[in-house]
Amino acid sequence: MATTTDTDDAHDAHDTTDTAKIRPRALVRASGGPRYAVALAVDALGTGLLRPFLLLYGVTVLRLSAPATGIAMTVGIVAGLLCMPAVGRWLDRGARSTVVAASMLVRVLGVALLLATPAGHVWLFGTAALFLGIGNQAWPAAHAALVATVAHGRERDAALAGGRALRNAGLGVGALIATVCLAGGTTALQALAAVTGLAYLAAAALAWSVRLHARPAATPAEDRADEPAPRMRALLAANVVYVFCLNVPEIALPLILVTQLHASPVWSAAIFVANTVLVVTLQVPVTVLMSRYSRRNVMALAGVVLAVSYLGFLAATSLGHGWGAPAVAAVSVVCTLGEIIYAGSATALVTALAPAQVLGRTLARFEFSTGFGLAVSPTVITALAPHGPTALWGSLTAATLLSASAVAVSES
Repeated sequence: MATTTDTDDAHDAHDTTDTAKIRPRALVRASGGPRYAVALAVDALGTGLLRPFLLLYGVTVLRLSAPATGIAMTVGIVAGLLCMPAVGRWLDRGARSTVVAASMLVRVLGVALLLATPAGHVWLFGTAALFLGIGNQAWPAAHAALVATVAHGRERDAALAGGRALRNAGLGVGALIATVCLAGGTTALQALAAVTGLAYLAAAALAWSVRLHARPAATPAEDRADEPAPRMRALLAANVVYVFCLNVPEIALPLILVTQLHASPVWSAAIFVANTVLVVTLQVPVTVLMSRYSRRNVMALAGVVLAVSYLGFLAATSLGHGWGAPAVAAVSVVCTLGEIIYAGSATALVTALAPAQVLGRTLARFEFSTGFGLAVSPTVITALAPHGPTALWGSLTAATLLSASAVAVSES
């Protein structure tokens, strides 16, 4: 099983030779091979086609109420998180490409149920959202475990970064296609769902064909290190706060721009597009550039950059209508850079710290902390925003700096 320890993290902090020589072909190989790379692209495209518009499908096609649709989607996300311990144990038994393929196949089942759901049947829609949620939550841990099996050290970090860039590109293209399809009404949305299901099925077949299985370092019965170490608990807790940055362009900034600065929605769209483009183009280069430093220090730096951007948003909103929106857009670039640094170091650090015999469970816990942060952040952001910019951005700044400190001083 290809994992490294924390001492490997310290060693790799000064080893830049391998990353400096990483070329596209080597990056594809380190990411699981050409077929797996195609599977990632197809899966991302399918997710981009459906995920942002699942709520609209429930309301428009199935004629469900918005609250009922939202509750069903939330239940799906929570159920997906609750399945993560089982996913972690499966990975620790050596499964790799099988788990990735399963995370895609369960979403095929979700899409099939979605297409079979008659109008007004909230429970069937909820079941479809349940399967989609399980697949969406299981995929990141399974993908990270697969990459950790075929790549080592900083090459593994670059491969993880490359996978994220590819996924963001697929999500962006899928969302763009789905936006165009919205003009077609109910029929177009149903066709969109069908294409998504076929995309997931094709991706599952490609992932399964890789046939990658790792020899477990220890059987679950022999493992006595199931509980995360103090340093890992600190990292997981910090990650819940870090992950708020992923919802800033999608939730916090549109909320501030429209309700407080009374700016055109075009600004929100432009910021979201810029965020996607920057992540796609800079994720791998920035991760390789940061490879000369300790992963722990890089993740702590990401927290500082994010905190600086939150203070920048606080200053930008004080400019009011007129200059406020352009200033928020400019600061969003700093926030995206913090997100890129965080994404390039967090999973890599967790993978480096995880003992080989509990790699799957460690990655599952990390994904649980990520999913939990993504689930609660909209509630926290929307609760703080009405109390003014200082309450929102000041709280995010303090929490993020505290989390960065926890990452920096966690025991080695």
